[in-house]
Amino acid sequence: MWERTLQDLIRGLRANKKDEAKFIAQAVEEIRQETRSKDMELKAAAVLKLTYLDMLGYDMSWASFHVVEVMSSPKIHLKTIGYLAATQSFNQDTDVLMLTTNLLKKDFASKPEDVAVTLNGFSHIVTPDLARDLGPDVIKMLTHSRAHIRKRAVLAMFNVLDKYPELTPQAMTRLRERLDDPDPAVVTASVNVICELARRNPRDYLPLAPQLFHLLTTSSNNWMLIKIIKLFGTLTPHEPRLVKKLQPPITDLISTTPAISLLYECVHTCIIGGMLQGLSGHSLARTCVTKLANFLQDDDQNLKYIALLAMAKIVPTHPHLVAEHQGMIMSSVNDQDISIRMRALDLISAMANRDNLQSIVQQLLSHLVRNDNALPSAAQSLAQHTQPPASVTRVGSPSQNPAYRLILAQRILTLCSQDTYEFVTDFEWYLSVLVDLAYVANVDVGAQICEQLMDVTARVRAARPYAVQLMAKLLNDDSFLVNADDDSSCAQALWAAAWICGEHCSELADPQKLLEPLLRPEVFRLAPETIAVYLQAAVKVFGAWAADLADDWNDEELPRVRGVVDTMIERVGAFAAHADIEVQERAANFLQLLAFVRADVSSFQPKPAANGLDYAADEGFGAAPADDEAPRFPKGLYLVRPLFATHELNPVAPVAQSHVLVPEGLDLNAWIVPPPAEETVEGIDGEEEPVRKKKGKGKEREGTKGKKKKRRDGEDVPGEVLAPTQEETEEERAQRERRKAERLERQRDDPFYLADDRSSARAPAEDVDAIPVVRLDDLPPLPQSSAGSRLPSLRSTPRATTPQAFVVDRVGEMPDFMRAKSQTPPIPAPANGNGAAAADTPVWEPSHGADVAAPAPITVTRVKKKKRTGETSKKKRTTASAEP
Repeated sequence: MWERTLQDLIRGLRANKKDEAKFIAQAVEEIRQETRSKDMELKAAAVLKLTYLDMLGYDMSWASFHVVEVMSSPKIHLKTIGYLAATQSFNQDTDVLMLTTNLLKKDFASKPEDVAVTLNGFSHIVTPDLARDLGPDVIKMLTHSRAHIRKRAVLAMFNVLDKYPELTPQAMTRLRERLDDPDPAVVTASVNVICELARRNPRDYLPLAPQLFHLLTTSSNNWMLIKIIKLFGTLTPHEPRLVKKLQPPITDLISTTPAISLLYECVHTCIIGGMLQGLSGHSLARTCVTKLANFLQDDDQNLKYIALLAMAKIVPTHPHLVAEHQGMIMSSVNDQDISIRMRALDLISAMANRDNLQSIVQQLLSHLVRNDNALPSAAQSLAQHTQPPASVTRVGSPSQNPAYRLILAQRILTLCSQDTYEFVTDFEWYLSVLVDLAYVANVDVGAQICEQLMDVTARVRAARPYAVQLMAKLLNDDSFLVNADDDSSCAQALWAAAWICGEHCSELADPQKLLEPLLRPEVFRLAPETIAVYLQAAVKVFGAWAADLADDWNDEELPRVRGVVDTMIERVGAFAAHADIEVQERAANFLQLLAFVRADVSSFQPKPAANGLDYAADEGFGAAPADDEAPRFPKGLYLVRPLFATHELNPVAPVAQSHVLVPEGLDLNAWIVPPPAEETVEGIDGEEEPVRKKKGKGKEREGTKGKKKKRRDGEDVPGEVLAPTQEETEEERAQRERRKAERLERQRDDPFYLADDRSSARAPAEDVDAIPVVRLDDLPPLPQSSAGSRLPSLRSTPRATTPQAFVVDRVGEMPDFMRAKSQTPPIPAPANGNGAAAADTPVWEPSHGADVAAPAPITVTRVKKKKRTGETSKKKRTTASAEP
């Protein structure tokens, strides 16, 4: 009479929060004593307390048999406790489930209240064996006289068919009858079960379409209509005739229903079912987009989210309808909810085309501009005085964390570069967008900006003059040099700027002005790889400036040239002391070139022109004057430009390398630096034995060359050197093995050693040391935004310039012998140093004429090896012929 009830257990848990484990242990021990009682009421109370503890995470699997005992109680309130405990604690591996088969079969034939409780519990604990044995009984109860029994049997049928699909043909006849059941709850349950079963194989449920269509047009239950709409969405791809049949009722539902969930399912079914195609589908698509656009103006964030999600699915088929609401969609990018902003970005990316790309990119770019220095509005000032400081929220643009800014910047780059800049019509505009993005991104997208700046400049020849002009301005700006150490400063754009100005320096109006920003001391703040590109660009710019100066030489320029060369040597000398080896090497090479130029300029004396002749450079390289004539300009001015202007760098096709033929005589498997030869001979058991050199005179050593090696069994082995008779000691063997292990260890860690990956018979089954170790701790951290630098103003409208046709080289260069095979005309190659075009090079063309004789078959002959003494098998000469 003093046993704890469930209420007492709960009160005790609340009273012993500081020592809950001790109280639980004591309570479980009491429950163990109670489960051994023969009183079914006391046992059921103990099982009920165990069920509560199991909900808190404590194990009750040890009491599974006692749960089955309570399930078998004839009293309904005790049976309910038993089935509740079974649904809570039983799983597919519970061993006592095999004892419940007869119990469940007996309860299925019991009173209606017992059948209802049993069906509820059976649907949770059903296993493949129980479904096989008790499935026919559940099918029989689909025609029970009581509606609530039929409803529970229909719902339990889903788990039965899930565990034992072989019963599907028997159950489908009864489930089809339940669609016409007089009770609405049974019909709803039947539609729900059929909708879930049709996900696996929708084609098997097409015969149910007439009944489902009747329910669609007559029912007013929104929950059941949602299930029917979902079911038709899975059936229409397998029966195209349903599309035309379903368009009128679904259009009526979209136009009249106030239920948002039903409206969304109708729109989703129209999309996945192909109902938006054709003339009638166009009007349905307009109705769907109009309804969804109204949700974008609603204050409910859930409605905005589902509207953006549904519009993103309509865009692939009807982008022009969604583009009519571009303003409202763009306003969603500025929403406070991050999930809505992400869905708006997805929708904007899907609706971009050649006509609206510029406006979309400009609006997205404006979201990256920080307004930290802007004056507070009236609402902000009022909020600061009426609310505590901790609760004041910034009115206006939402706070943008670095992760979102990174996604926004990457989305801009992806929009413009997709399908090799298919949607970009003005590449000068896009180059300016890339530069603006480098200023305002404040996240680590410098590598992508650098890559696209170089790619656009290389592919679009008409945009190169503007690109060089824009990059020259970028190199003269100190904003990136000040924040060069910050990962979010996009300082990598300077890498592309220096490369473009150096590679296309002929487009510069005044190359000398660019030498100062390329070689100023502040450049040392940049990364070593960027400094190396700065030096290389300075070499190219200096060579172009010097050659242009020699073309239009004026003796009055001589002092200025000498001053520029001296300044260059002084600036480059500072780079020669850089810690990076690449910068040192390039600076040292540049210094040597400048030393030649300075020597020639210093020794040059102006001479008057002879016979009015002016020896101008031919094609930019300078013509060689006659022996009795001297040029009127320093010859050293033409020293640098021929090193870089001989060939032009063009984009290369992605598959060009795979089409390059291997030169004749090149063996990629041959040793570049052969390993040191080990003086070993093969022993009798296949192991390597060292050759021990015999001390003595040369004549004595030479006398052993023609001798045969004696095996241990006394037989001679022809063609092998006689092994020394002195045996190897254990110490020498251990030392040799140690040296061999050290050599293999060095070769395995040597990146320049090409190891033999072929498996050896003596290799262990599992070589743990051979497993490569991949380091994951060198991933770049998430960049943090930095504020403070003054940002340039962005153009809100495209530049008003005369439109020009930009030709994009989307294919790239291929090897010369592949150009003859391609159907597209080859890209014109630049002129070589002698003025002859590279297109004049002979191109190999395959012969396809019928008169060409087939080559003779190649015969491979294997030479018969000499038979060793003791061998019984003979190797025969074999020939094989192969057709080319």
